[in-house]
Amino acid sequence: GERLGPQGTPVQWTEEQTYFFRLSSYQDRLLELYEANPDFIGPETRRNEVVSFVKGGLQDLSISRSTLSWGVPVPDAPGHVMYVWVDALTNYITALGFPDENAAHWRYWPADYHIIGKDIVRFHAVYWPAFLMSAGVAPPKRIFGHGFLFNRGEKMSKSIGNVIDPFALADTYGVDQLRYFFLREVAFGQDGSYSHEAIVNRINADLANDLGNLAQRSLSMIARNCDGLVPTPGPLSKEDETLLALADALPERARGAMDQLALHVALADIWSVVGAANRYFASEEPWVKRNSAPERFSTILYVTLETLRAVGIVTQPFIPASAAKLLDFLGIDEGRRMLKDVGPSGRVEAGSKLPAPSPVFPRFIDPEMNSAAS
Repeated sequence: GERLGPQGTPVQWTEEQTYFFRLSSYQDRLLELYEANPDFIGPETRRNEVVSFVKGGLQDLSISRSTLSWGVPVPDAPGHVMYVWVDALTNYITALGFPDENAAHWRYWPADYHIIGKDIVRFHAVYWPAFLMSAGVAPPKRIFGHGFLFNRGEKMSKSIGNVIDPFALADTYGVDQLRYFFLREVAFGQDGSYSHEAIVNRINADLANDLGNLAQRSLSMIARNCDGLVPTPGPLSKEDETLLALADALPERARGAMDQLALHVALADIWSVVGAANRYFASEEPWVKRNSAPERFSTILYVTLETLRAVGIVTQPFIPASAAKLLDFLGIDEGRRMLKDVGPSGRVEAGSKLPAPSPVFPRFIDPEMNSAAS
C-alpha cells in the first residue's frame, strides 16, 4: 500500500500461474550474436545498455497470463493467454507467412532493420532474438532504437499540456519542411527537441535561402537570357570541375551515411555542396559576364544547373515533393532521377527546353508577424 512512484499509484503484489521461457539458457548465445555482429544493435549507446543487461545475468521470462480473459490462448493450456510481447513480436514473421517458409512474402525475412523506440530495445534485442533462436529462425539483421522528441526541451505530456499534433505542424510549416527539419536537426538515435523558432530558421536559412534562392536565381537567368533553354557550356575551369566533382560524389557520400542511419550527416553533406554552389555562383558573378563573356556566362549557369540536378536527385528520400518540383523545373524526366543518373552519364542536355521557374521553397512568414505588419 505504500506509494512509491511519483505518480502516487499504490503498489499491489499479485500471484498467478504462468509459463516461463527459459531465457537464462540463451545468455551466452545472445552475447555471441552481439560480438559477431557489432552493428546488430544501434546506436552504440543502446548496444552498450543491452550488452550490459545481458552480461548481468538473465532470468527466465514469464510468457503467459492466467488472470486475463483476453489474449492469444496458450495451446493445450486452458485459462492461459500469451504475454503480449510474445504474440506482438511474433507478428513480424507471421505477417510474412511463418511457419510456411514457402509463403510469397517469407523472402523478406530476415528484416534488414527493426526501427523502434529506445524504450522497447530490450524486447527486440534480447527477448526477440532468443525467441527466434528457440524456433530455429534467423534474427533480424539490425535493430535500431530511435530517441524521443521533446517540445522546447520538455517531455510531452497531457498533464503539462504541451502535446503537439504532428498533422497541425505539417499544416503550419509544410510536410517536406518539417521532414527536413527533424532529419537535419536531430541525430537519428538521440533525443531531439524542437521549437517554432528552430523550425522557421531551418526553413528560411537552408531551404529558402540556400537551395531555393540558388535555384530561383539561376533558372530565372536562363529563362530571361537563354530563351528558357539549357545553355551550352564552354571549356570548364578549375572551379567548374571542383564543384561538379563535389556534386557527382554526393550519391556515394549520402549512401555511406545512410548505411549507418546517420540521416543528419547525409543532409549535412548534401547541404555542404549547396553551400559550395552558392559560393561558386557568387564568386563567378554570371550577371556580370552576361554581355562581356557570354560563353563563360553559359558555362556558369550550366554547372550550377548540374549541381542542382544532383542535389535534387539525392534529396528525394528526404523532401520528396519539393525535390520532384525542383527536378521538374530542371527538365529532368522521371525515368532519369535515380542515384546512378548523377554524374557525367546523366548530364543535362544543352538546348533542352525548361519550364518557367517559380519558387521551390518560399520563405516562411509567421502569420502573426505578417498580420501585425499589415
